[in-house]
Amino acid sequence: MLEGLLIGLSAAISPFNLMMVVMGCLIGTLIGMLPGLGPMSIIAIMIPVAIGIGDPTAALILLSGVYYGAIFGGSTSSILLNAPGVAGTVASSFDGYPMARKGQAGKALTIAAIASFAGGTIGAVLLMIFAPALSSVALLFHSAEYFALMVVGLSAIAAFAGTGQVAKALMMTILGLILGTVGEGALSNMPRFTFGMMDLQSGFSFITLAMAMFALPEALFLVMNPSRAATGDSGKIDNLRISKEEAKSIAPVIGRQSIQGFFIGVLPGAGATIASFLGYAVERNIAKGKEQEEFGKGSIKGLAAPESANNAACTGSFVPLLTLGIPGSGTTAILLGALLALNVTPGPRLMTDTPDVFWAVIISMYIGNLVLLILNLPLIPYIAKILTIPRTFLIPFILFFTLMGSYLGQNNSTELLILVGFGVIATILRFADYPLAPLLIGFILGTMLEDNFARAMQLYRGFGFILERPMTLGLLVLAALLVLLPSYRGYRARKRAEGVADGD
Repeated sequence: MLEGLLIGLSAAISPFNLMMVVMGCLIGTLIGMLPGLGPMSIIAIMIPVAIGIGDPTAALILLSGVYYGAIFGGSTSSILLNAPGVAGTVASSFDGYPMARKGQAGKALTIAAIASFAGGTIGAVLLMIFAPALSSVALLFHSAEYFALMVVGLSAIAAFAGTGQVAKALMMTILGLILGTVGEGALSNMPRFTFGMMDLQSGFSFITLAMAMFALPEALFLVMNPSRAATGDSGKIDNLRISKEEAKSIAPVIGRQSIQGFFIGVLPGAGATIASFLGYAVERNIAKGKEQEEFGKGSIKGLAAPESANNAACTGSFVPLLTLGIPGSGTTAILLGALLALNVTPGPRLMTDTPDVFWAVIISMYIGNLVLLILNLPLIPYIAKILTIPRTFLIPFILFFTLMGSYLGQNNSTELLILVGFGVIATILRFADYPLAPLLIGFILGTMLEDNFARAMQLYRGFGFILERPMTLGLLVLAALLVLLPSYRGYRARKRAEGVADGD
């Protein structure tokens, strides 16, 4: 390992490769801030540039920098505009946007930057230490385990349901699962629930649905309730620093979720999205009393958890990509294509055949996370000034990025009609006090859940895989506990309250 680190260090600190790190981080951060243009789009655009460089090490460093730079910067639109254009930053908007509305946009962006930096750095350390061993662990996960892992992800609905709203959250999750079935099925290539519309053959776009659930209703709420825009005197961009007490409060959260996020990212098919949702769910469930009630209303822990988890998972996703040649997401699938185009074959022999590529990428992640922190922290006061834009300009600004993000995602005008339709429905659901996050979780995880369940059923010819594979059974038990724990805690709280009332 030491020899590999020295090889990687000598390659990564060459002037050209350092320039590639800075360029990748800068491009990724700027693109990540724009809702609708996620890492997948920009990496696909950057592949010809990377191939033109010629040097596989420099090319992969550039593309990797764009990837984690986009995840790093993706929280900005979620926090400031409630418009998450990347699936991995949806959970960041749950507490980041309420903080911005309270006049704490600068603090929210600072926490996001620190948590992202810590998550990415801890992930890089763990990648360096565990990459060879974790590649064999990842091979133990088959369709049955991935199905169970998706169920664990869906069990996070309990974390997004307020007091007495578990039934509503469950209904919204089921609605999300239903929307995920539109398009071609897992068992056949035949379209379903498309009503003969060719534009629905590939299903609904995540970006369109995310914009419809969060950004469009927010713009409509600003129109219908003008006082909402000025809540908490959000025009003042001050209080950029976090206090020692706040730092102590989020430090264990960042540590826990960086480690958890990394190990979730290692699993092919899991990635930053599940890591961020589970990170948020775990921290909310282990929080006590008033801290738990703060989640969803501007909790610093609720922002630090998904930001740490998604950046660590982003780093962890390089384990199956580099050591097994298995892409864990659409973005890493594009990276795999770029590697093959550069005549680099990822797999178990990558560390021995081309150690300079493998170790240079890991070392560049350390440097890249430091570059991202240096780039982002000084810019926070200027980025946060988006909220000082008068409401008459802010609403068209939100609508423009919402419509353009949705259109660019699929490049057809039908997406705009779907966006408006779902946006109106989402606004009505918000008025009825239905949580929208579970719907998006159900939609994102539903397709992967169905695909893996179908494969498991075909392999084991029935439900026998649940009992035949202990890891699957263990994950399903964990999912059940995640759902039942909040209900049990609520029951104990009611009993305690009744005891106090009887004592009076």
